[in-house]
This record gives sequence, C-alpha cells and structure tokens, in this order.
Amino acid sequence: MVADVALLPVADALAQVLAGVEPLTGERVPLAEVEGRVLAQDLAALRTQPPEDVSAMDGYAVRAEDVAAAPARLKLIGEVAAGRPLTAAIRAGEAARIFTGGVLPAGSDTVVIQENTAREGDIVTVTTATARRRNVRPAGLDFRNGDVRLAKGRRLTGRDIALAAAMNHATLPVCRRPKVAIVATGDELVPPGTEPGPGQIVHSNAFTLAAVARREGADVIDLGILPDRLDETIAGVRRARDLGADVLVTAGGASVGDYDLVQPALAAEGAALSFWKIAMRPGKPMMFGLLGGMRVLGLPGNPVSAYVCSVLFVAPLIRKLLGRSNIANPVTQGVLGRDLPANDEREEYMRATLARRDGTWVATPFPQQDSSMLVPLAAADCLVVRPAFAPAAPAGTPCEFIKLED
Repeated sequence: MVADVALLPVADALAQVLAGVEPLTGERVPLAEVEGRVLAQDLAALRTQPPEDVSAMDGYAVRAEDVAAAPARLKLIGEVAAGRPLTAAIRAGEAARIFTGGVLPAGSDTVVIQENTAREGDIVTVTTATARRRNVRPAGLDFRNGDVRLAKGRRLTGRDIALAAAMNHATLPVCRRPKVAIVATGDELVPPGTEPGPGQIVHSNAFTLAAVARREGADVIDLGILPDRLDETIAGVRRARDLGADVLVTAGGASVGDYDLVQPALAAEGAALSFWKIAMRPGKPMMFGLLGGMRVLGLPGNPVSAYVCSVLFVAPLIRKLLGRSNIANPVTQGVLGRDLPANDEREEYMRATLARRDGTWVATPFPQQDSSMLVPLAAADCLVVRPAFAPAAPAGTPCEFIKLED
C-alpha cells in the first residue's frame, strides 16, 4: 500500500525518484558509436598535441637572432612539410622552407611568413624583422600526455569525439544505456492509422515518451497497449521485468478509478510504492515505486500530463542512471507575456511560447491549458513554472521557465 496519499511537492517527489540511483555499469564503445553517450570515467590524453613545435603558417623556419633586423639574407637548406620533417639542423645564416603543420627543424625557433620574404634560388631575403617564437605552435599547445580533458559524466558531442580521437583513443568507456519499457493502458486506445470506434481515441503517449527517453540516451522497449484487465496489466509489468528494463513507464491507469489498474497490478507483483499524488498541474495522479531493481513511473493518461511528467521525472532519472553531471532541468529567468490569475496549492507547468525582447525572454502561456490538448503542446517553446499559491501576476512579472529542447 502507498504510505501517504497527501499531495507531495514536486521537489520531494523528484528526490524520491532519484534516491539511491547509481550510474549503470560501463562498457567500451568504438568512437564511431559514442555520440550522445555518457563518459563512465575521466578521459586522459594518451599523447601530446602537437607532439613537437610546428609551424602555424607557410613560410621559412629560421633562428630568431638571424631575423632580429631586416633585411636578412639566408641560405635555404631544405624543405619541411606536414609529416615530412627535415633531418638537418638550422645553423647561423640558414633557413628551411616550411609549410603549416611542419615540424620546426632543430636549431630553428621562429617562422617568418612567406609574405615577408623574397626568394632567389637558394637564397631567401627576410624583409620584415620577426620576433622569436612567432608563428610557432609549441609542443603541448592543445594538450599533453596524461591531461584529463573530458570529464566523467559528460554527454559526448561530435566536438568531444574529435578531441578523444586526437588524444589517441579508439574506444571510450561509456555508461550502459538504460532500458526504458513503455506501456499504455486503456480500452479506449487504438494505434495511429486505425479508425477509432465509438468512445475510442488514437493513442499518442508512447511516441512522446519514447522520444523523451531516446533523446536522453535510453534504449526504449515498446510494450504496446494493454486493455483494462488486471491480468493483462500484471502480464505487462512482468514482461518489462523479464526483459531487464531498468525503468518501466506506464501511461494511463494511474489514478484510483475502477479501470485504473496499474497500482493494483504493481501491488500484486510486490512493488514498493512511494507515492501516487503530486502537487502539480498537469500530472497530479503520478505514481512511483520499485519492483526489485526496476523503477516504475506511472504517468497519467492525458497526453500533456504524461509529457510534462516525462520532462520533470523520467528525463532526470535517465540522466542519473547514465551518470550525467547535469541531472536537473535548467531553469531560465524571464517575464510573463500575459496576465495570469492566482494559483492554487499545486505547482503549475504552463505551456508557453518564447520571444526575445530587448535582451529579455518573454514567456507567454497559452490561454487554454487543458491537459488533453496537443496543439498548444506542439507549439510550445517552454513550460512556465508557477509556484503553489502564486498571486495573480500581470504581464511583465518575472517568471521562471524550462525550455523544451526537443
């Protein structure tokens, strides 16, 4: 049984969902497959970049003392290209033609750009004095062997992967992707592309929830639609557990009506339920519990409620399972774009559009906030967060919002 049926504040509910969550075990994955994955440990460079002093420009490798004054006539002794170093050393009065990325020959410490020279055969005249170490990329400019340049918990971008490759890593240690099983319940639901019968509606929740889970880095198991029968609901819970799901997300059937069967199905399987009512709008009838090692989030059936709950609870849970360094949804400051009435005892997450005016974000909630309406949800840029018991607020009042990055 649920210990407390009182409305639970959102922050307290999230703390219970995340309590005791440890990052999943790591695995090594080839570079070509790690985009979007999360590093399971700090990543140190296996080499120094650049490994030696190299030229930053096309020109001539020289000794600084030979070009401290101009003009200076120098004898060419060879050529240096990237990947083709010169074995001979530069001595007094000598120079070597060098191209970008070429290793500075021994004895040289400066590169004179070709625009500041004139060449006749094997004699080059430097026409502009050049200071020591000009146009040189010193060894270790980017990183040195042993430097930690990518930290544990970082979600890898293409730029990160380029850095890891340059540090000479062919594979990276990343956290295993969480397995998130999603199931919808309700006799009234039919798949998209089906002609609904009397009293039926087209199912949409699983697609939204799967998109949120995948965007956060999870693997999704779609368990389909279950009818309003206790034995079928129990079978769905068992299937998720048997498939090794780390998280089971149910959509619908989370309340306490005669046809709301998620809670009794979980109880029949021995799940320990933590809560099932949250002081939020939309999403009040959400439940959370543990079934062995599987975490269960029972979301409301209304599509907006399900989506908001996935943003506030499912996404942070996946991030913590992945060992992400940034778990919380970033909250941004702005001002309201329209008047709002006073709020009641539930924290509210209002779908709104965003505009930038005079350097300030203006968040304008839609006039209709019904939790069944998908058109405003699809058009929304953010969720305006209104605290419980917030007083009436005219347009221009400071507000906080969560950007909908998807």
